[in-house]
Amino acid sequence: MLGFDNLRSQSVTPPQWTMRNIDDRNRLLFGVLNVCKEITGHLPKVVGIDVVEMAIWAKENIPAVINEAKNLDDPVAYVMTQTESQVTVERELVSQAEEEDMEALLGTYLMGIGEAEAFSERLKRELHALEAANVHSVLESEPLVQKVLQGLEAVSVSVEDMDEWLRIFNMKLRHMREDIQSIESRNNKLEMQSLNDQTLIEELDKVLERLRIPSEFAAALTGGSFDEARMLKNVEACEWLTGAISSLEVPNLDPCYANMRAVREKRAELEKLKVTFVRRASEFLRNYFASLVDFMISDKSYFSQRGQLKRPDHADLRYKCRTYARLLQHLKSLDKNCLGPLRKAYCHSLNLLLRREAREFANELRASTKASRNPAVWLEASTVTAQSPNNADTSTVSEAYAKMLTIFIPLLVDESSFFAHFMCFDVPALVSLGAPSNIKRGALDGADDDDLGIMDLDEDDAELNNISSEFGALNGALQDLLDGIQEDFYAVVDWAYKIDPLRCISMHGITERYLSGQKADAAGFVRKLLDDLESRISMQFNKFVDEACHQIERNERTVRQMGVLSYIPRFATLATRMEQYIQGQSRDLVDQAYTKLVSIMFSTLEKIAQTDPRYADIVLLENYAAFQNSLYDLANVVPTLAKFYHQASEAYEQACTRHINVIIYIQFERLFQFHRKIEDLMYTITPEEIPFQLGLSKTDLRKMVKSSLSGVDKLISAMYRKLQKNLTSEELLPSLWDKCKKEFMDKYESFVQLAVKIYQNEAIPSVTEMRDLLASM
Repeated sequence: MLGFDNLRSQSVTPPQWTMRNIDDRNRLLFGVLNVCKEITGHLPKVVGIDVVEMAIWAKENIPAVINEAKNLDDPVAYVMTQTESQVTVERELVSQAEEEDMEALLGTYLMGIGEAEAFSERLKRELHALEAANVHSVLESEPLVQKVLQGLEAVSVSVEDMDEWLRIFNMKLRHMREDIQSIESRNNKLEMQSLNDQTLIEELDKVLERLRIPSEFAAALTGGSFDEARMLKNVEACEWLTGAISSLEVPNLDPCYANMRAVREKRAELEKLKVTFVRRASEFLRNYFASLVDFMISDKSYFSQRGQLKRPDHADLRYKCRTYARLLQHLKSLDKNCLGPLRKAYCHSLNLLLRREAREFANELRASTKASRNPAVWLEASTVTAQSPNNADTSTVSEAYAKMLTIFIPLLVDESSFFAHFMCFDVPALVSLGAPSNIKRGALDGADDDDLGIMDLDEDDAELNNISSEFGALNGALQDLLDGIQEDFYAVVDWAYKIDPLRCISMHGITERYLSGQKADAAGFVRKLLDDLESRISMQFNKFVDEACHQIERNERTVRQMGVLSYIPRFATLATRMEQYIQGQSRDLVDQAYTKLVSIMFSTLEKIAQTDPRYADIVLLENYAAFQNSLYDLANVVPTLAKFYHQASEAYEQACTRHINVIIYIQFERLFQFHRKIEDLMYTITPEEIPFQLGLSKTDLRKMVKSSLSGVDKLISAMYRKLQKNLTSEELLPSLWDKCKKEFMDKYESFVQLAVKIYQNEAIPSVTEMRDLLASM
């Protein structure tokens, strides 16, 4: 609280703040108001201060106040004009309109206003006068007030009566509204019940329609015929039965009806119909399959006969079976378990037919194929060569085997595909890939389309497990369908092996081509059959290779052998024939045979050579040379034979080196023994000390040279005769003699260089003289 009384008018210092004069008080108050205006945005309420007095003081004194403040606070802003400062102060204290009203009010008074206190006292007196006049006027109007009060009492009584009537009417209306609501509620319930009854009748009509069994369908399901003409009716009855059973299941039937006695009884009746129909249809189809096959087996015109190869034709069989394809689909939807016995019955019946067709075809194929039998003895150590029979043409044997595959592999794949569709296996479409890629299906008679119109299943991730299990069941059924037919294929393979074992190579290639054309899941048994055939062919060919190895090994038990062994050139002939029979992927089979045969040949050659060590190197070099000469052309195109060719070349060089060194040492033994002694001493003493060693003096050198090199031409001639003496292959002599001369000159040159270094000024035939002598001979 601020007190602004003048100190001079007070006898005691007041507890409030005081100012020296009115101007200082107004300046302080004006500054406070400006600060409040700037900070809070509005002026605070002021009590105890005359606003008019403040406005008048501000109008007279504000320019000086503003100028002083600005001069003290901000010298730069001191340039503000007096007019602007006046407008600012007036705008902050009172508005322009308030100022005009105040001036008009002050203008009505003729008296002059000296001080604000006198003006304020005058206004108070006038206010009290006005209040007294108002009270007097009120007291004079008392009769009128009495009349008004009487009228108000009368109105109050009327209002109370009206309120009583309204309460009565309100009670009656409330009862009426309750009655109306009750009536409306009953009407709504009746209307809802009517609608529910109508809907219930409609639903019951639908349920009764589902529970009704048409008489024609009941007759077809319980005792109808399965003849081809009646199949359409049977299929329609199956479709109705499937739909009727499905319509009584919870997904398609409201759960509230599922436990109704009528629904349960009708469901049991439908189940009985289903069991009856499935039993009748299954029994009919089993008998039908057996009768179809029995009819075909009894007719010999369906099979190959003497002098006539007949391609199996199942078009009529499949056409008749296709008539019942839709029936099988409905049987699967009605009872999936009934398909197991039906599949076994179909497999058993058709297996008899296929085995009979394959047996008759294979027998006639072997009987009608004319080919000379080639013996399996190729590498036997006998004096009589068997080369002329081995040149017989046996290509008809491979052609017969290829024909067997060309006829029956597509047939078996088609039968597998037809069986998978006809017996409703849930597998993707099986592609008939019976023929290899380079054999066109158009060239095969009877290659018809066996599409049953069954929609193929999509292989999405959700069905992979189901498809995998279905493939397992399918391959198991195909095993029953086609089991036993492999024996007739084995019989053809064994027959071809007996005629010409080398034909196993071409048959292996043919089988591999068919095998590469099969999908793993298309016909599992057909792929297994081809695998077994390939294994059988490989087994027979390995049997031939093992027998050839035994023939080679039997050469060890013969008498002492010289020259080229018989199996060396025969192997070249055998390899040439084997290369002619290679087809497709049979290269690995032949390379394995080469590896086994050549390994046995080389090991046997080493054993034979060791029977007489004196002639071991001659036997080795002659046979290794013969091996290289006979296989030179093949080694250029066959990597496996090229490997053994290089192995034989190394062994030949080693044998030549050993044999030549023996011949050289026999004729010039003292010369090269003297040379060896010098070389041995060079490791322990200096060259100058060697002439003083026992047996190595210059005198010993002259004696050795005289005895070893006098008549050297005769010694060289004797060396040539020795080289020629036991050599049976005359064509090898020139190359061996050249090797012998080169080896001798290398050794002699080494001796001369060592002798000149140790025994200086000694007369030793020079290397040039010796080379000229060898060249002249």
